[in-house]
Amino acid sequence: MLKISKAKKEYKEKIKQYKRYSKKYFEDSAPIISDQDFDLLKKEILDLEKRFDFKDKNSPSKTLGFTPSKNFEKYPHRVKMLSLANAFNEEDLINFEKKILNFLNLNRSFEFEYSAEPKIDGISASLTYNSGKLIRGLSRGNGEEGEDITSNLKTISDIPHYIEHKDFPNDIDIRGEVFIQNTDFEKMKDSFANPRNAASGSLRQKDPEKTSKIPLKFVAYTFGFSSDQSMDKQTNFLIKLKKWGFKTSELNKKITGIKNLLSNHQNIEKKRFELNYDIDGIVYKINDFTLQKRLGFVTNAPRWAIAHKFSASNSVTEILNIDIQVGRTGALTPVAKVKPVNIGGVVVSNATLHNEEEISRKDIRIGDTVKIERAGDVIPHVISVDLSKRKKNSKKFIFPLNCPSCGSKTIKEYNSQTKKHDAVRRCTSEGFKCEKISIEKIKHFVSKDALNIDGFGKKIVQNFWEIGLIKLPHDIFSLNFDRISKLDGWGSLSVNNLKKSIQKSKKISLDKFIFSLGIRHIGQENAKLLSEFLKKKENFFRLKNQSYIEDLINIDGIGDTQINSLKMFFNEKVNLDVISNLSKSLDIQSFKEKNSNGRLKGQVFMFTGKLNNISRAEAKSLIESNGGKIVSNVTKKLDYLVIGEKPTIKKVDLAKKNKIKVINQKTLDEMLN
Repeated sequence: MLKISKAKKEYKEKIKQYKRYSKKYFEDSAPIISDQDFDLLKKEILDLEKRFDFKDKNSPSKTLGFTPSKNFEKYPHRVKMLSLANAFNEEDLINFEKKILNFLNLNRSFEFEYSAEPKIDGISASLTYNSGKLIRGLSRGNGEEGEDITSNLKTISDIPHYIEHKDFPNDIDIRGEVFIQNTDFEKMKDSFANPRNAASGSLRQKDPEKTSKIPLKFVAYTFGFSSDQSMDKQTNFLIKLKKWGFKTSELNKKITGIKNLLSNHQNIEKKRFELNYDIDGIVYKINDFTLQKRLGFVTNAPRWAIAHKFSASNSVTEILNIDIQVGRTGALTPVAKVKPVNIGGVVVSNATLHNEEEISRKDIRIGDTVKIERAGDVIPHVISVDLSKRKKNSKKFIFPLNCPSCGSKTIKEYNSQTKKHDAVRRCTSEGFKCEKISIEKIKHFVSKDALNIDGFGKKIVQNFWEIGLIKLPHDIFSLNFDRISKLDGWGSLSVNNLKKSIQKSKKISLDKFIFSLGIRHIGQENAKLLSEFLKKKENFFRLKNQSYIEDLINIDGIGDTQINSLKMFFNEKVNLDVISNLSKSLDIQSFKEKNSNGRLKGQVFMFTGKLNNISRAEAKSLIESNGGKIVSNVTKKLDYLVIGEKPTIKKVDLAKKNKIKVINQKTLDEMLN
């Protein structure tokens, strides 16, 4: 048994370590131990406190660590710094290219020219040059706005302060990656967890003098905003970057065809560990800037680029148990609890089993020895079972027919399009009646893409739920902060920060509000379509009258699946109570037109038949960018029915009957100029 004197000494030493590591992590942005080790240290301290009733003002039970630096002013990016979609194999690349071909309405035999560039594992930065002079440098931040770290970026020798070339744009944002070479990191590895953390911590130093002592490197790879619209191709722009004095990667290549992309990927993966810096994949960009502009963006990423990650890491471990997690939409997801194992530098203790069919197909059982894989940021999953090591008394896993949270019946919904039942089993409880669904809905409600309440993470939602502080989304706006201030780990500073974050979140756009409610089948894109059609929050609340929901079928992109989901949502009294209470707490902004002064301002279009040399998706995008609107049904509100090859005669006749103008693609082209 641990003696109290020895325990006290151990406790004091751990507090000392915790204080040091906290400062490095929160204040210096330079963690010197892994997140897993940091969490383990906190647990050991809390266990000693519980066992021996020790107390210390620097304990994790009393503080949240050091406050992150507030010394950097924030600026919006003129063009968002979006993330990239990931590819892990040939099939992913084929699907990526197929979507582009469909959007551009190109023949399947068409081969794209790509700019293939290594994905350096560093920190993204954006440099603004005006009349050749570097005037501002921003971190990526949240993609929409970044921290002004100009002084620190100016200490990097790879970044020119002034560019005199005649063809350098008068106003441009050059983007690139800040990183530390592995040989340089060896000299400072006692101060940082890895090269990426070293680069991050160095850029966020309060004193640029300290940053100047860190051997940071910068590689340029693209631009955001530019006053020069004459640039034609990404590979040519990379050549210009080099001419202007920026460093670019020696591994950049112009490649045509997926087979050649795969070959290049394999070659670089083989020699990645010979490089003097870390890379975790290759980014493929459609080389032609005109095509990039046509393709545009989805919600969080460009359509014209993808990151092809390197091979997954895998390891062998044992399944200790199988838990069933209930998600926001009622989906039951089996998760394997495994003996902790290190995969690619990350300690893994959970692995997804996807669904009931996956467990049956691979015959996965508790106690099995399994091979698990982790690819990039993807959740680890079980690849296979080693049957030779299966225990004699093992039994097949029986998937629950009732929700483990609320006991409601679970079902596999029938998909009328595929004529099959879904692989996912779901809880039939609606609204907030199921505890697990309710918790997940609140986690979604406060998340980054919804209300974006900074400092209100998943663990806090879970904790507040368990102690009865919140049960429904609107409870967040009437929290008992006096009670919170008495909880372990909550001081006056952290409580005030949470108050400010909640207050800031109250002003929200209509589309984000709709998305925040977590209605099944209503993701970010569908939420935007609904807000564009409904305009005001009052019109959204009016959907509680089911007859109004039927009108939504006129929205191009909203179908029966979304309509039925909205009907189910508005049919639940608890949901009506939630949105009614939220409307009193939130300042929900009406929809703002993208281009209210476009040449097609206020005009409504519909398509029937196949268009030539352009996909319907791109034609829709063009009309909307010029102030027009798209619907999917012939109504009296329709201004133009655009007919292509083999139009639906019934729609044409109905349009003529309602005296709606029927035009062909040539007329539309003329209207768009």
